[in-house]
Amino acid sequence: MEAAILCLNGGSSSLKFAVYRTVGPVEERIFSGAVEAIGVAGGRAWLRGADKTLSDKNGAFPDHAEAIKTMFAALREQGVKELAAAGHRIVHGGPLFTQPQRIDERLRAALKKLVPFAPLHLPCQLAMIEAVATHYPDLPQVACFDTAFHSGMPEVARRFALPQELWEQGIKRYGFHGLSYEFVVGKLGKEIGQRAIIAHLGNGASMVALKDGLPVDTSMGLTPVGGFMMGTRSGDLDPGVLLYLMSKEYSADRMEKLLNHQAGLLGVSGQTSEMRILLEKRQTDRAAAMAVEMFCYQVRKFIGSFAAVLGGLDTLVFTGGIGERAAAVREEICSGLQFLDIALDVSGNGRNAEVISAPGSRCVVRVVETDEDLMIARHARSIVFSR
Repeated sequence: MEAAILCLNGGSSSLKFAVYRTVGPVEERIFSGAVEAIGVAGGRAWLRGADKTLSDKNGAFPDHAEAIKTMFAALREQGVKELAAAGHRIVHGGPLFTQPQRIDERLRAALKKLVPFAPLHLPCQLAMIEAVATHYPDLPQVACFDTAFHSGMPEVARRFALPQELWEQGIKRYGFHGLSYEFVVGKLGKEIGQRAIIAHLGNGASMVALKDGLPVDTSMGLTPVGGFMMGTRSGDLDPGVLLYLMSKEYSADRMEKLLNHQAGLLGVSGQTSEMRILLEKRQTDRAAAMAVEMFCYQVRKFIGSFAAVLGGLDTLVFTGGIGERAAAVREEICSGLQFLDIALDVSGNGRNAEVISAPGSRCVVRVVETDEDLMIARHARSIVFSR
């Protein structure tokens, strides 16, 4: 298989991957798969081809090294024995890394120093880099930083209202979901408009404000916990809440568990972080209804504030799992945005059409299926094959 590029997207308990064939202008996804529930009971590993499931197995995957081993075994069964490169989504690039980088010992050492910025993600992503090198010692590997897209934001948007010494230590707004935003901006081209907002709504969710396709503000901050509420993450809180919890003997570990794993849609509903289930239950379950209402309210509020930053709005884009598929959520978010001259086409929204705004809507509302894996493949190809 010529120029097969492996794309890896690792989370604290999961590994998502894809294989692309890139020859000339051809960008073809050959395989996609995942290893789920790493380190916990009831794991699952699956692999799909272009149009069918090729394998789907339950098992125990104690760590990311075992997940990588399982992935390579599944790919070898399908004849994938040689790869041109491996690209990794790296959640946090810190203050230094604002472009994709070929991975070497220097970069690995630097990434280890960045672990405090993303303690949930960077350790497992470093483990995957090591595991890939164990199986393919000579395979070029490329780090694609999710924070890089936002690195050009103006200082006024990046700074927190904290002393200068903390700014100099790298305590600032970095933003995330950059690979997703980069894909959407590239796909829309000039259709993105001069003043645009992209809302990446999934289990992790964020938003970016763009002028002429360049970011000027974003919702997430130093870490992916910030912004509006998500599946299990709290989003922005009054800092006094954290001080209060500390006074009640909340340790750093307990606080991390609360903010990252017990909050958001799960925390408010008391039952699930899955938007699909909450939408099904909200007519009869008050907690489910409140979780959905709060999510839509907070997203709508961020859209309004970012429209103020932009001085108006030409384009609103929904992407991510919820943004692409939850028509009811999009409708509820937009229902309070008439002041931005947004009017939805109810039929188009229900079909998840590419353009879901009504013909008379001055602001164009779009739905774009994002592809972070393809961005990783493009970056890996560019880094490895550029001369």
